[in-house]
Amino acid sequence: MSDAGSAQRRVPIEPQRVDAPLTSSAVLLTLALTDAQNAVATVRDVLSSVEDITKNVAFRDLSAALACTVGIGSDMWDAVTGAPRPAELHPFRDVRGAVHTAPATEGDVQLHLRANRRDLCFELERQLLDRFGDSVRVVDETIGFRYFDARDLLGFVDGTANPVGAALPASTIVGTEDPAAEGGSYLVVQKYVHRMDAWTALTAEQQEAVIGRTKSDNVELDDAAAPDQKAHKTLATIVDDDGVEHDILRDNMPFGSPGRGEFGTYFIGYTRRLWVIEKMLERMFIGDPPGKHDRLLDASTALTGGVYFVPPAELLAGLGD
Repeated sequence: MSDAGSAQRRVPIEPQRVDAPLTSSAVLLTLALTDAQNAVATVRDVLSSVEDITKNVAFRDLSAALACTVGIGSDMWDAVTGAPRPAELHPFRDVRGAVHTAPATEGDVQLHLRANRRDLCFELERQLLDRFGDSVRVVDETIGFRYFDARDLLGFVDGTANPVGAALPASTIVGTEDPAAEGGSYLVVQKYVHRMDAWTALTAEQQEAVIGRTKSDNVELDDAAAPDQKAHKTLATIVDDDGVEHDILRDNMPFGSPGRGEFGTYFIGYTRRLWVIEKMLERMFIGDPPGKHDRLLDASTALTGGVYFVPPAELLAGLGD
């Protein structure tokens, strides 16, 4: 290759571990910056060290696949990063349907910790929070776990439609279409709690009609079986005006406590295009057509909602400079 060709070759931008494998344990931490002195400087310093802190904890068992992904919210993007804003970054917007609402809730930083050992997630969380000190407060801490063969607590396999192979980065990592965001990913999180009495009151066939898949073997059902009421899997499938289907990566985790009567799903969606998840939520909560909301919401309530941008690894590491 000529020298000119070598000079024009683009160096790939290294993303964070958006594609880290689904693990048996996870911690979802939503943090808000406080008004403590030097809070922004402390947060910048800690976030720049996340990779090194994670490596130090992960060394105890490299096979456990410990990873930590960092998302930064719109309100604090400028102060924390000092970098140009990704084109689609904005706070989570309430989605209000006639019956159900997806609320926007507080959050400046979102940490997605995951590993195949609960103790490694615990230790990484402890060390990070120690480093943050009084610069942040914990808005929400949710401990997730893998349930059987990647099922949610409603009994259905979750994440079946996730992209694989080359389609994974193509669906989750921003490209040259937005130079300010290239190498990063949009992250949308929501915490849902399930009313199990309402769900278990449905027959297996009714539950399958709501989800759009069979419960036992996860076979997709034909949409024609219920033309007047679209299933969850149909409402969550986004096709643009040119007929192109847009995938997202779902890293959803079950959480809960039978003793407290708590059963839930923490939605974790990584996407190259924020509008895809926003359109999905509109279809679920408002309906398609409007008024025909996702019947899954009759048994599942959204408690939180946040939008974050996961900057490239290099940008994150440079925050402490």
